Amino acid sequence: MTKRQIVIFAAVLAALLSRAAAQETSPTLTLDDAIRLALQRNKDLKVASFSPKISRANLLVARGAFDPSLVFSRTYNSTDFNTSIGPIPVLDLTKVDNFNASVQGLLPTGTQYSFNGSTEEVRDVYNGITKNYYTFGGFQVTQPLLKGFGFAANLLQVRIQKANRGISDANYRQSAINTVTNVINAYINLQLAHDQLDSANRARSLADRLLNENEKKFKIGSTSQSDVIEARASRAQFDEPILIATRAVRDAQNYLRELIGDDSFFEDEPLFVLAPIELPEVNVDRKADLQRALSMRPDYQIARLGIVQNRASESAAINNLLPEVDFVGGYGYNGSATNFSPSLQMVEDHMNPSLSAGITVTIPLTFSVGRGTLRAARLTRMQAEENLRSLAAEIAFLVAQADGQVETTRKRVAADQAAYELAKQALDAEEKKYKAGTSSTLSVVQEQQLEANYENSLANAVAAERLAIVAYDQTLGTTLDRYHVDLGAK
Repeated sequence: MTKRQIVIFAAVLAALLSRAAAQETSPTLTLDDAIRLALQRNKDLKVASFSPKISRANLLVARGAFDPSLVFSRTYNSTDFNTSIGPIPVLDLTKVDNFNASVQGLLPTGTQYSFNGSTEEVRDVYNGITKNYYTFGGFQVTQPLLKGFGFAANLLQVRIQKANRGISDANYRQSAINTVTNVINAYINLQLAHDQLDSANRARSLADRLLNENEKKFKIGSTSQSDVIEARASRAQFDEPILIATRAVRDAQNYLRELIGDDSFFEDEPLFVLAPIELPEVNVDRKADLQRALSMRPDYQIARLGIVQNRASESAAINNLLPEVDFVGGYGYNGSATNFSPSLQMVEDHMNPSLSAGITVTIPLTFSVGRGTLRAARLTRMQAEENLRSLAAEIAFLVAQADGQVETTRKRVAADQAAYELAKQALDAEEKKYKAGTSSTLSVVQEQQLEANYENSLANAVAAERLAIVAYDQTLGTTLDRYHVDLGAK
């Protein structure tokens, strides 16, 4: 082995050792790791995660309208009567203490109920202090018979908030899909940036090799100085692409790091070592893909839930257009004695029953509020249904576009792969001709440039195919299923 060969071997070995050491200190990041970190730390996704919880709290509020209430009250009343019998003034002072306890609430049918017990202690100081206790135990109901009757009128807020819960879940799922999609795209673009940097370095290495060969030939007089200058010029033109590609790698990594939750970006941070991405198996079927998109896309489900809300509002508006006819009634038992215990005992023994019943009728003179509310609710529902049809047509277009991109990028990769292989063969043949003295430096430089261009085109085509599959999953709403992401209960 000559001295020059030893020097070259040592340089190559040092470069390999340096690269291996850099890889040991650089963090390895797989696509699955990036997705997992984004789901845990992405700031926009954290903000979106509050919406499902808020919607569940609002649903609890709506359902709480039908929770019974326990009510206690205690009142005191004092009345003075100043009168006279002949010339003698008379003072009549009456004091009343009232104690009441009840359980009251509202049913989904519109029934207002109250089960109550009360005791009234009356003290009269006329002709000495006398006491009397009046006790009652029973119930009272108010039942709407037209307006306010039934589930449509009374479960409106529950139905709206229940649909809001589904909308919030779908919105959060859409945020997760967008986040995961952005992470995958960023990972692919970072890998593309590394590939382009490697391609630029390989192109410069080829130019270095050609320059070294020309310099050797020039020293022994087998080539001209113009060939050396031409090789040097070819070598110099690769410095700028390497600088640009290096910057692109750093920017692409910073964008990916921002998506996975990092918030500090310094130039001296090590670059990620990326794992190769395996292309998922995709079988394009436009009819089946459209049906899957309509069942999986969060935006379509949100539009459908919006119609559920509109129909609930329309049903309630129809009910509110009716006259208000309410049945009011009650039943209970009464007790009256000078002591509390005998008075209460009468109630417990079901003595002195009392019954009340009546009808309250309220009829608006114009019904303009009800008619206007119903008209607006009906038009809003019709608008939402038309919007759903428009969205379905838009989704059909997007699915066709996504399917077409997958098919086109596959063909593009195949074409660019074939072109790159031919360019490599052409360069190899031209280099052999050059060594044999039957070709020129310019011809080799041109073949090197063609090979670099085809290699770059192939890298772009591979990235485009990967991005097309990512867009395909996002269009169908299957991104989370593809990457086995379980959002769990929010």
